[in-house]
Formats: sequence, C-alpha cells, structure tokens
Amino acid sequence: MRRLWLLFAQTVTVALALWFIVATLKPEWLGRSSDGGRLISTTIAVREAEGSGTTLQNTYRAASQRAMPTVVNIYTTKAGRQSPHPFDNDPFFRRFFGDNLGAPDERQFSLGSGVIISPDGYILTNNHVIESAEEIEIALADGRKVKGKLVGTDPETDLAVVKVDLNRLPAITLAKLDNTKVGDVVLAIGNPFGVGQTVTMGIVSALGRNHLGINTFENFIQTDAAINPGNSGGALIDTDGHLLGINTAIYSRSGGSLGIGFAIPVTTVKNVMEAIIKNGQVVRGWIGVEPQDITPELAESFGLQKASGTIIAGVLRGGPADKAGIKPGDILLSVGEKPVSDTVSMLNLVAQLTPGEKVALTVLRKSTKTELNVVVGKRPKMKQRPTQEGE
Repeated sequence: MRRLWLLFAQTVTVALALWFIVATLKPEWLGRSSDGGRLISTTIAVREAEGSGTTLQNTYRAASQRAMPTVVNIYTTKAGRQSPHPFDNDPFFRRFFGDNLGAPDERQFSLGSGVIISPDGYILTNNHVIESAEEIEIALADGRKVKGKLVGTDPETDLAVVKVDLNRLPAITLAKLDNTKVGDVVLAIGNPFGVGQTVTMGIVSALGRNHLGINTFENFIQTDAAINPGNSGGALIDTDGHLLGINTAIYSRSGGSLGIGFAIPVTTVKNVMEAIIKNGQVVRGWIGVEPQDITPELAESFGLQKASGTIIAGVLRGGPADKAGIKPGDILLSVGEKPVSDTVSMLNLVAQLTPGEKVALTVLRKSTKTELNVVVGKRPKMKQRPTQEGE
C-alpha cells in the first residue's frame, strides 16, 4: 500500500512539473494566452482575393510600367555664388584668414527630370533644368549614371535636348494630341523633391492655355495631376503610356502642388526637338513689332464689329515691318491667308514663317484695309527666359 502511495505521489509530482513547464513556455497548448487571458482561437477566418487582387479596369500599371523606364533624373552642377561673411570687415579676422574668409561653395546642384525620346540617347527636358549648367549627369531608371552633353536649347518654349553616349535605350512613344480631350486621365512621372521616381494621377483640366507669362510661345496642357519641384522636364502620359507633354511649371503659393500644373504639348515638343537635333537651335520668323491685344473698349473706339486681330503698338526702326511700311496704330488682321485672333496667334503665325521669305500682311488703317508685303527676318535669341512659377 505504501508503495502505491509513493508511486501515486511521484506521478502527480511529474504531472505538475510538466504542467508548470507547458504553462510557462507554451500556454497556447493549454488554450490560454501568456498573460493569463483565454485564447479564443489561434486562427481566424479571412477572405483572400484570387490573383493580383486588382482588376485591369482599376489600374494604370501597364501605362506606368511602359513609360517609367524612359523617364530619367537630371543632376546639374553650377558654379556657386560669393556669399558675404559676417566677419569680412573685421581686421582681426582678416589678419589671419586674408581676403578669402567668405569663399563661396565650389558647386551648387540642381535636380530635374527628363524623357528619353530616342533609343540613340536623345533626352528631352526643360531649358530651366539645365540652364547655366557646367556639368549634366543623367540617372537612368535602371540605376546607371552617365554624363550628358547639351545638344541645344529653346528658351522661348523652355525646352532643351541632351545627348548621352548610350544606345538601345527605352524610348517613349509620342501620343496623338488630337485624340486628347478635357477630362481624360493622365499620369505625371518625375522626381519631385528628389525623393525618387514618382507617378501621380489626374485629368486634363484644360487645353491650349496661354497668356500665362511663363514662356514666349504658350499652348499648355493644364492638369491637376500632382506636379512638384523636381518634376520639371518629366513626362505627362496618357493611359496607354504615350507622351502627351513635358511637365514644365506649376501655379503655387507654397512651392507645392495646388492642383494646377502645366505641360508643353507633344506637338510643340516634336517640332522643337527636331529643329534642335537638326540645327542645334530653333529658327523662327520675325517682323519687329510690339503687338497688343484688342479689348472690347479698343474695338469700340476703332469701330470694329468684333475684338479680333492685334494692334501694332510699336514698330522697331529699321526692322522688317518698318521697311514694309507698317506703322503704330495699325491693326494686323491676317498673316498670309491666316487670320490673326490675338497677340498669341500673331506670334505663332509669324514664328512659323521662314526668314527671307516674303509674306503679305493685311492691316486695318483708319478703317481701310491695306495689304503690305514684308520680308521676314530671323527672330533674335531671347536673352533671359521668363520666371517660372513654382519651380
């Protein structure tokens, strides 16, 4: 009997020891949590989507994946500016440090984006991204970095072409702008604030925006896709991944996106790009006048039925228009056979003319229409580009 009690006691002791070890190390085996609470279940029932979990109707991944490899980051190096030192005029400090106390930083780095437009290494970007750059470095989407060489610029449309010594690069496909309408979904690709390649989505808010004072020749696509500093020179694409325009400016009071961004349309991009690659610059026609839009008040004072055309406010002495007999106060109605609606259309029509050719201009002078023949000159280079809003 004593032996049975001893065996029983040993069994209970071993069982209690095992229970203590399990309760300490593996409480879930006993249906309890480690903090003393009771576990309801170790597994909960959830529903998981089959496949990717995203339908093709709700994603723009194909367009993004098609265009992202063609968008690059552009790093430029510029000379620093001399900055005054607070102790420049202190004779004690000048005795030890000399005249180089306020020496400037050797370099300043700026950041923008660009788009590969040819497998041969041609890259399109904004002029203000590479303006005054001493060195240009291109960072490709695959991680490679290479030096870029400036081919040419066009400050009046804020476009520039850079070339890298690489071939068989992924190149973007140009879209048909005629098929684009207000309300179409668009994607903006670039490197905002230097955080890395980013895709944002929006719609086309307006087409043909001008009179903004951003560039000399304006015909912008307006979008609410988020465009921020660093996006300049990047791609605005459609839902097929084709290039609609080059992101160039934003309207902002804080430096960040307010939902009003502007892109240079692909039609302008193509013409400027081809001219730069072929000639190193864009050659435009010029007649040497200062135009002014016709307001309803001016139209009434001139006895015009509608406010179309543009007033010649000034004529450059010795210029093509002056030699042809155009005078201040004349109202320019047409260039060749194409009517002039305002100053923007006049600039575009004249710019399309070839220097050296003769063109007939129809003007209204003292209620009488007169046709004058002008020998088109070459438009002078713009010395300084207009200020970009929200660069």
